[in-house]
Amino acid sequence: MEKTIKLKSLEPTTLLGVADVHIKLIESAISATIIVRGELIIIQGKKKPVEQIYEVINEMMVTLISKGSLTVRNVQNLISIVKSENGYSQEDFQSSDIVIHYGKNGAIVTKTPGQLEYVNEMKKNDIVFSIGPAGTGKTFLAVAFAVAALENNEVDKIILCRPAVEAGENLGFLPGDLQEKIDPYLAPIYDSLRIMLSENKLAKLLKQKIIEVVPLAYMRGRTMDSSFMILDEAQNATVMQMKMFLTRLGIGSKAIITGDVTQIDLKHRTDSGLVQVSHILKNVKGIGFATLNRSDVVRHPLVMRIIKAYDDISSNDK
Repeated sequence: MEKTIKLKSLEPTTLLGVADVHIKLIESAISATIIVRGELIIIQGKKKPVEQIYEVINEMMVTLISKGSLTVRNVQNLISIVKSENGYSQEDFQSSDIVIHYGKNGAIVTKTPGQLEYVNEMKKNDIVFSIGPAGTGKTFLAVAFAVAALENNEVDKIILCRPAVEAGENLGFLPGDLQEKIDPYLAPIYDSLRIMLSENKLAKLLKQKIIEVVPLAYMRGRTMDSSFMILDEAQNATVMQMKMFLTRLGIGSKAIITGDVTQIDLKHRTDSGLVQVSHILKNVKGIGFATLNRSDVVRHPLVMRIIKAYDDISSNDK
């Protein structure tokens, strides 16, 4: 099997390491061959190790872009994470080549069966609810879907929003102007955008309002035609806010609603629009539900163990 990665704007030495030390480290840990030819990295070998190295190098590129540097320790950690068991057998999962979007640092692909279900629901429906724990790629994949739709001219605009409810805080009591007040709530969305778009391109799209990142409350009264709408952290949207968001959908638009029903910051669980909507809209044509679980976690392997520990406590309390 062979896979190819294009370096594009990245400086090869910063990614590969001095004297290709990072590449040698990967080859010593995973049994496949890595060939570097100019801007191309070619990986050859058996299916599983090739896919593991492909994932390691893509994660190295993400780290380098977001942090500006890459250390031997970073590479060692990424190798450890990718090689660790993640609740499913890679041999049984044959869809890791499904590309959602080609970002500035390489292809964004499905990595788990749950993520594949997520992609399939997006293909079939104009509104999709993605529900699952932290680290399963709910927000990241939603943003990838939206950016891909924008670049393919399927939509003219991307609207990304979150309810400004975090551990009981209120925007009015936070320091700074409006933008400074809301930015902390929206930081995870900006992080995903920066992985997929260059800083210059992202700044231009934000300035032109082709991409808008706003609190959920600012969606009231709007109708979004030819737009890709994302509501993140939807477990913290009230019943009325959820209805308001869903009814903003205009002609030629799509929407993804993501959330984790185990992390509701509202006063009462029954106040959550995400909890209610899964019952109300379950059988509505054109609306899909993708349920992710801890076997779909693609962060550090400890995240999956943490989620399991909390799940076990919840089960014992019932």
